[in-house]
Order: sequence, then structure tokens, then C-alpha cells
Amino acid sequence: MSEGFETKSALAKESSRLEQKSTKIASIGAIQQSLVEHFSDIKDPRVERTKKHQLTDILVIAILAVIAGAQGWEDIENYGISKQIWLEEFLALPHGIPDARRLATASLSDDTFRRIFELIDPEALNRCFFRWVKTLVTKMGGEIIPIDGKTIRGSYDRNQSKSALHVITAWASQKSLVLAQMKVEDKSNEITAIPALLELLDIAGSIITIDAMGTQTEIAKQIIAKKGDYVLALKANHPTLCSQVTEWFEIALANNFSRIDVSYDKRLEKAKSLWGRFPSTKLFKTAHHRTEIREVWTVPVAAIGELYQPKLWAGLQTLVMVVRVRHLWNKTTREVQFYLTSLNSDAQFIGRAIRKHWGIENEAHWTLDCTFAEDACRIRSFHSPQNFALLRRIALNALNREQTYKRSLRQKMKRTAMDNNYMIQVLSCFIDHRLDCSDSLCQA
Repeated sequence: MSEGFETKSALAKESSRLEQKSTKIASIGAIQQSLVEHFSDIKDPRVERTKKHQLTDILVIAILAVIAGAQGWEDIENYGISKQIWLEEFLALPHGIPDARRLATASLSDDTFRRIFELIDPEALNRCFFRWVKTLVTKMGGEIIPIDGKTIRGSYDRNQSKSALHVITAWASQKSLVLAQMKVEDKSNEITAIPALLELLDIAGSIITIDAMGTQTEIAKQIIAKKGDYVLALKANHPTLCSQVTEWFEIALANNFSRIDVSYDKRLEKAKSLWGRFPSTKLFKTAHHRTEIREVWTVPVAAIGELYQPKLWAGLQTLVMVVRVRHLWNKTTREVQFYLTSLNSDAQFIGRAIRKHWGIENEAHWTLDCTFAEDACRIRSFHSPQNFALLRRIALNALNREQTYKRSLRQKMKRTAMDNNYMIQVLSCFIDHRLDCSDSLCQA
């Protein structure tokens, strides 16, 4: 009786396992097909006699490995070797995984990945990435899109007199997605790269936020021409305008904005502290025990009178002053910042857009450094720094899109490395699941 029951149970388990495997193969097959379609424009840079491994196999393994936490070529190789049986279910792998143990020559298999990503055209890879992102997001109206630059510090090569790679990124703050990436060319700066990045994006109805480097009249004109709005930080790189706006707000504030059409908003934010959990320890001092008060004043351009060359700023409607007072456990800091914007004077609305700008620093740049170890990465030869940077952004988007596992991004990465089924769940974002961001600001 017991033996018969165990036999039936074993048969049931085997049947269930086969059914799950069949479903898994069909699912991952659709995902693999979608990946191939999205990245089909990439030309194989190798000569014919060296094509032992298919380019699509190498690309897919690299993407999966970086999602699972790979930080270099050896990590990608190890991921492929460890997952070979699973990968063979949906990849061709005519010569197996590129593995040094199988090669008669002395070259290492991680060199296979390295050489290919050194030679792949980064612009082609970037176009494929952008095409994939467009399948995720249909309408960007109402979305706040911060644009900011980031230097990948470990990518410099002193022997080749090569400076570190600097890229600018457009970030969808509500959906936590990297929309596009653009390399800042050597001996250039963000002023030339931002217009090229904006040209890629459909920003109609969106709000573009840029730090002082991008506060340029031509950039403002381009945003308005594409039917977007802007919030641009005003600093000393426009000395005459900045000093005029600063002096005007100081006088208006001293007079309590008497007889001025002003909009005002005040926010108090308390960072979480460990005090309640560990009241008898010194962790109270080391925790982020911070209180921040943000005050926002917005006034129409007409209120300031004779503004310096206002017609140069296309669509300029409002001037903004933000005062941030941070109370830390050991000190208090005060910061005053001014902005130019094409939005109507509404302190609460504009203050929220300015606050969202920091999402690109906290959710994108900080995550790439701390979770993906981007700054520590010493990949630096030919096109590989730019291509590997894009692989990280593909992984960041994929992990952010998966919302069922309510854990940190690092824990998600670890689970994809351990659990093939969860990796499939993360990869499902490569099959078109379009998002509508048109009401994102209202939901913020």
C-alpha cells in the first residue's frame, strides 16, 4: 500500500515536472525570440573562420549573466558554464559554452566575450536598446525625465592616455527606467551630447529636468520645439542672469513677497532612523537621522521686470527659488537653488518635479555604482566600456520591471542567479508589455 502510494506520487511528480519543463521551454523560447528580434541589427564583427559561437548566443548569455550580477568577462563565462544545461534548452550553442577547458589554444573563453564586445558597434547596440525601451513605454506625456551625466571612473586607461568614459542618461522617474544613453565624446562635454540624446526621445507632454551644465538656450529651444517642458537649474555659468535672479529673490523674500504674484510650498521630510530599534546604542548617530525642510517659491517672469535677455529662453514662464535646510545629528546645512522653467507658476507642482530629478542619482547612478559595481569595473579596451555599461542598464531596467518579488535589487539579482524560473520571470519584460506614463506625475 505504502509502496504503491509512493510510486503514484513519484509518477505524479515526474508528470508535473515534465509539464513545467514544457511550459518553461515554450516561455523561454518566446523570450529568446524577442531578444533576437530586439538585437537583430547588431552585425557580427568577427571574421568567418573565427565564428565558433553564434553572436545571438553570446549576447543572450551576456545579458542574462549581468542580470544575475556578473561584473566582468570571467563572471559571464562562469555563468554560462554553470547554467549550460538550462541554456541548451533554448540557445543553439553549436560548440557549447565558450569554455577555456574545451579550447586547444591557450586563449581563455572570457576572451571570446571580451573580444566581441570590444568590436560591437556601440551605436548599433544603443539603437537596439532604445527600440526595446520603446516597446515598454508608449506615451511619455506627463512623465518627469531627468537627464544627467555619469563618469564610469574605472574605464580610464593611463597607458593608452584614455580618459574615463562619460555618458549621459535619460531616466523615466515614475517607471524607474533608463530611456536612453549617450556617450560624451572626448574633448567635448554634456552640452553637445544632450541635444543628440533629446533627439532620440519623444518628449511631447513630458517635463525635462537638467542640472546647470544643460541650462543652455539652444537646449531649452529644442525641448519646446519637441512640445516638452523644462526645469533647468540656474547657476554661475550664466553669471549675469543668475546674479539678477538671486538679488531679486533676496529683496522679495525680505519684503515677504509683498504685492507679488507668488506661489509657495513647504515640505518637511524625515529620514528613517534606527533610534526606535536601537535606542541604547551609538547607531543613532550613524543612521540617516535627517530632517529636511524644502521651501519653494515660484513667480511668473513678468513679476521680475527687466529680466536679462528673456527672449533667448524659449517658452520661459516662471522663475523658481528652492531653499533646502537639512538638520543632521551633528550639523545643519542650508542650500539655495534657482531654476528656469517653462511651466506655469505652481510651487507644489514644480517642487515635485525638482524633487524627482534626484531619482536619477539615487535610483540609477547610485544603484549602478553600489549594486552593479560600475565605478570599480576596469573594463576599458576599445568599445567594451560603453557596451558593458549598456548591458548594466538593460539589467537595471529588467530588474526594475519585475515587481512580484518585493526585495532589494541585489536580492533580485541573487535570485535570478539561483532560480531559473525567476530569471524567466525577469526576462519576460523583453516580450512587449507596454506602459502608459501619461498620468505618471499625478500618481507621483
